Amino acid sequence: MKGRMQKISTQSDSRPPKNRPEAESYEGVQTYMRVVDGCLTTEQPKTEYPLLEQILSPANLNAAYLQVKRNGGAAGVDKMDCDHLLGYLIEHGEELKESIRQRTYRPNPVRRVEIPKDNGGKRQLGIPTVVDRMFQQAIAQVLSPIYERQFSEGSYGFRPGRGGKRALIAATKIVERGYRYAVDIDLERFFDTVNHAKLIEILQRTIKDDAVISLIHRYLNAGVMKNGKYEPSEEGTPQGGPLSPLLANIILNEFDKELERRGHPFVRYADDGLIFCRSKRAAERVKESITKFIEGPLRLKVNREKTEVAYIGRQKFLGYGFYIRNGKCRLRLHQKTEAKLRRRLKAITSRSNGMGYARRKAALRQYLRGWTEYYNLADMGNKVKEIDQWLRRRIRMCIWKSWKRIKTRVRNLIRCGIDKQKAYEWGNTSKGYWHIAHSWILTRALPMDRLHTAGYDWIGCYYTASKLPKG
Repeated sequence: MKGRMQKISTQSDSRPPKNRPEAESYEGVQTYMRVVDGCLTTEQPKTEYPLLEQILSPANLNAAYLQVKRNGGAAGVDKMDCDHLLGYLIEHGEELKESIRQRTYRPNPVRRVEIPKDNGGKRQLGIPTVVDRMFQQAIAQVLSPIYERQFSEGSYGFRPGRGGKRALIAATKIVERGYRYAVDIDLERFFDTVNHAKLIEILQRTIKDDAVISLIHRYLNAGVMKNGKYEPSEEGTPQGGPLSPLLANIILNEFDKELERRGHPFVRYADDGLIFCRSKRAAERVKESITKFIEGPLRLKVNREKTEVAYIGRQKFLGYGFYIRNGKCRLRLHQKTEAKLRRRLKAITSRSNGMGYARRKAALRQYLRGWTEYYNLADMGNKVKEIDQWLRRRIRMCIWKSWKRIKTRVRNLIRCGIDKQKAYEWGNTSKGYWHIAHSWILTRALPMDRLHTAGYDWIGCYYTASKLPKG
C-alpha cells in the first residue's frame, strides 16, 4: 500500500528510516536484553526460536488477522485501516516475518488518543497500526495459555471464561464469609507507569525465547505520536493494543501472589480490585503494607488520595455497590453509576441535540440494552421504576417540543384521543416543556404503551431478575 509507514530494515546495522523517529535504545544492532540485579545487560541473539516460530506460524497469524479484523478500530499513524490489511500482508507478509526473525522489525509509534473519564480527567489510549496490532495479537494468543496456568484465582480481568460479573459474584461470596471491610487500592495511571525493566524481568522467568522478549521490548519502546510529534515511551504499556491487557495481568500477578502469600482474600479486575479484611483496623494495616509492596518491588504508583478503607456497603466495584440482607451479600446499583446513567440519558433526550425521532430511538435502544445486560445482577426493581418514569417524562418533553406550532400540537393531541376543547386549551399553553411533560394531558395522550409501540425503550424493557453466570 502506497504511503505505508511500517519500516523493515534489511540490515542489522540500520539507522532509523527517514521520517521515522526511534527510541535511542534501539540504535545499532538489536540484542537480547536481560535484567540482572536491576540492570539491563545485553547478549548476542541465538539462532533458534521455537516460541517465536509458534507466534509466526501460519495458523496463529491467520487467527490473529481474523481477530483484528473482527475488532475493527481506528487506524494508527500510517493511516492504514483493517480493510487494507489483507492486501498489505499478501504483498509483504513473508518480508515482515523474516524481519521479526532477524530482529530488524521496528514497530511504529502508537497514535495517542485521549478520551474523557467520569471524573473529568482524560484517559490516554495508544492506537497501534493494524500490522502491529496483528503481531501483538499473535503474541498474546501464544503467551496467554502459558500464563493462564500461573494467574491467581482472584484475577478476573481480560481472561478467557471470566469477566466482571464473575468477579462481582466472587466478591459477594467473600463478604458472606465474614469479611465486611475492604481496601480499594487505586493504582495511579497504571497503564502509563508500568516499569519496563521490572516487566522484562518478570517475563524472563517464564519466556526463555530471547527473540520473543526482544520483540515485546520493542513494542514497549515503540514510542508515541502526539499532535504530530514523536515522544519516547520509557515506561507504560499503552492501552489500545491487544498485548497490553496480558502484560498488565502478568505484572499484577506479582501483586496477586503477594496477597495469596499473606492469606488475604481479594478480587481483582485489571487494575481495579478489593482486598477483604474482617475489621477496619486490619484493613488499615493491609493498606499500608501492600502500598509499600506496590511502590517498592513492583515499582508502581499508588494514588493515596483515592485508596481507601471502608465498610463493604460503602465500596464501589465495577460500577456496583454492595449491601447485606439476612446475612447474604447482595449487589445494588451504586449512586455514582446511577448519576452517570442519568447524564447519558439526559444527553440522548436533550431538546437541542439535533436528534430526530429515529436517531433518538436507536440511541436509547443501543445504550439501554448494553447497560442493562451488564447491570442486571443488581437488585434495582424500585430504582428502575423511578428512572424509567423520569426517562419517559424526558421523552414526552422531546416530543412536545418537536410539535412546535400551536396548530400542530392541537392536531396531534386530538389524534391521541384528547377532547377538542382540552386540546385547544393545552395547545395554546405558555407553560414550559418540562412542566407539560409531567402534566396529565401529555401522560394521557402519550401513555407508556403508546410510547413503546412507537419504538421508544427504557430500562424496564430489558431488565429482568438477576441471572448469575453459569459455572
